[in-house]
Amino acid sequence: MQIALPTALALTADPIASLIDTAFIGHIGPVELAAVGVSIAVFNQVSKIAIFPLVSVTTSFVAEEDATKSLSIEADDGGVLETGYAVNQEMELEDLIPQVESTCKSSLIPSSYKKTNVRRQIPSASAALVIGSVLGIIQALFLILAAKPILNYMGVESNSTMLKPAQQYLTLRSLGAPAVLLSLAMQGVFRGFKDTKTPLFAIVVGDVANIILDPIFIFILRMGVSGAAIAHVISQYLISLMLLWRLIKEVDLLPPSIKDLQIGRFLKNGSMLLVRVIAVTFCVTLAASLAARQGSTSMAAFQVCLQIWLATSLLADGLAVAGQAILASAFAKKDYTKATATASRVLQVGLVLGLVLSAVLVVVLQFAPRLFTADVNVLKLIGVGIPSRLYWSLDCIVYLYESAHIRWFLEDRDWYGTLEIS
Repeated sequence: MQIALPTALALTADPIASLIDTAFIGHIGPVELAAVGVSIAVFNQVSKIAIFPLVSVTTSFVAEEDATKSLSIEADDGGVLETGYAVNQEMELEDLIPQVESTCKSSLIPSSYKKTNVRRQIPSASAALVIGSVLGIIQALFLILAAKPILNYMGVESNSTMLKPAQQYLTLRSLGAPAVLLSLAMQGVFRGFKDTKTPLFAIVVGDVANIILDPIFIFILRMGVSGAAIAHVISQYLISLMLLWRLIKEVDLLPPSIKDLQIGRFLKNGSMLLVRVIAVTFCVTLAASLAARQGSTSMAAFQVCLQIWLATSLLADGLAVAGQAILASAFAKKDYTKATATASRVLQVGLVLGLVLSAVLVVVLQFAPRLFTADVNVLKLIGVGIPSRLYWSLDCIVYLYESAHIRWFLEDRDWYGTLEIS
């Protein structure tokens, strides 16, 4: 829970900010709300194809490398290690001497309480940042250049009133794609270190900035949906800068050589997850496309329901991240008992969480829609969709199971015999 709770709060912060975006845009009009809904569906579809494999693989690889390095350090017989410092084996002698002197002065401090000022050498962290930056730039160029054809394919015809605001929002929000993927790559690194509080702080600051800028750009400056997109982009770059500033203090981001980046390992394991992500996100994108073809009223209702569902279902990601980080460390240390306990606990908590969220959604959706729109027709359609929300949160159980076991599938090993999981 120490890992899962901050992660869940961080993951939920962005959907909550999107909910507030939706509420502001909904008061502009149902056409704008529907247009933004289609654009967000397109942006999320393209983003998640890159985001989920990148973050998941980064978390596992960083946790594994960090655990392996810790084991090698503990096995070293150096005098400084006996006093509790985790010293990099490649450290130069002149850098080591001041630390030896400082340990002599504080020999009474328990070793578990001491921390090192030496930056970690984690090649997976550097690789994640390189891949995230490249994918972000590619995504931005793709969405900006192909915005209109994609929206046409999604059911927004050339003569539709939704086309212009949808294209404006998608084009402007795409400018933040490099920041989104880079920040998520860095979040994967911190999760691998089991540090979920740093990403939480950065995300909360960025989302608060987004919430403050929304009404200023949308209403005061009268920029409409373009203002909402600009506010979101600014918040994403703020998050990225905060995470990068903190990560530079923790990790040496310049690896000894290009081979140490292990780009091939990332691409190999990421490609396995890519197929799964495309399958999952395609369903939501297809639903958005069908809703858009029925008109702005249907799309607006769909957008409200989808954002509420995302805000709640992403709570499950917190447990998934905790399970991933602990499993990767446990396997690196060959602690299979801990791995078994982790998998069991994730499934137990996931079942309870899914049932609780189902009940919460049924209650919340009776009152929440009026916060997003005053249109009677949109509210009526949202009401039709309420009973189906009961089953949506149960997806958390399946998602957690897949995420918790992703570590085993990535390495292409049969862990079931070792763990005796039925």
